Amino acid sequence: MKRTIFRTSKTIFILIGLLITCNLSSQQNKNLAEMLGYPRDSKLLIIHADDMGLDHSVNTACIKAFENHGITSGSVMVPCPWTLELADYIRNHPDLDVGIHLTLTAEWNSYKWGGVSSSDQITSLLDSLGNFYPTVEQLARNVVAEEAGKEIHAQINRAIKLGINPTHIDTHMGSVLATPELVQIYLGLSEEYHLPILFPRAYLSYLPQEVSSALASKIFLLDNLIMLQTNTITEKWGDAYEKAIMEMKPGLNQLIVHIAIDNDEMKAVSKGHDDYGSAWRQHDLDFVLSNEFKELLKANNIIPIGWRQIRDLMNKPL
Repeated sequence: MKRTIFRTSKTIFILIGLLITCNLSSQQNKNLAEMLGYPRDSKLLIIHADDMGLDHSVNTACIKAFENHGITSGSVMVPCPWTLELADYIRNHPDLDVGIHLTLTAEWNSYKWGGVSSSDQITSLLDSLGNFYPTVEQLARNVVAEEAGKEIHAQINRAIKLGINPTHIDTHMGSVLATPELVQIYLGLSEEYHLPILFPRAYLSYLPQEVSSALASKIFLLDNLIMLQTNTITEKWGDAYEKAIMEMKPGLNQLIVHIAIDNDEMKAVSKGHDDYGSAWRQHDLDFVLSNEFKELLKANNIIPIGWRQIRDLMNKPL
């Protein structure tokens, strides 16, 4: 499998224990595309916006991108203050494809958050000021798996209580891949909540053979995960995306974008972070809303889909 513009946690993980998830391993040897009603060799693409709920600027951009068909999916950072605004919009637009962006880190210099659980129950996740750690490495050094599991479940349950009907589960900064114990918790969420989870097929090589063999047939595995990094940016913002789309192979692909309005609010939130900062997110928004992007998808026979289709297929009665 080809990896394209691909970021993962620096922590090498090994899953210990048995993975059990909701599964449609095969329907008369059909692949995912065929099960969804597309030709076998289809290039399926989830166009996904991370960090919904981060702030008003991000929410405004994500709503605009959904309404103008620039994205097909997004996921919500439940601990962030502006999730309440977004949840209100989602309740009034129940067809939106929105998942849970499990959040165990708070990376910005001057804009922080902690968990949705009581702080005395998740002390290993919090720094001396009661905020999540800014990096995955710091989380890995301090985390107690039982406390992380409590917070992870609290975030999902809070989202559901807010009226969000999640289509999938993924993770902010790869934080749930920080330790083997967190990986085990993450993979178990699929069965518990009957939801697909973001897990690229490339990650199988890190798992014990018996676990990777059991996981390999899961229909939600991504064949390719595309996300812009600083070393792939050229003078023309869309060049890296264009290259990835033109080289896309048949299978399940996901393009992750980080979108926002480049305004005073987003500039203040991301001050000191050029990567995935205010200007970056405006460029991503402009790209997914552009005619160039839409024509690029058509020219390369890309079929946009969302996580909802996969979730519903997973839970379809046999």
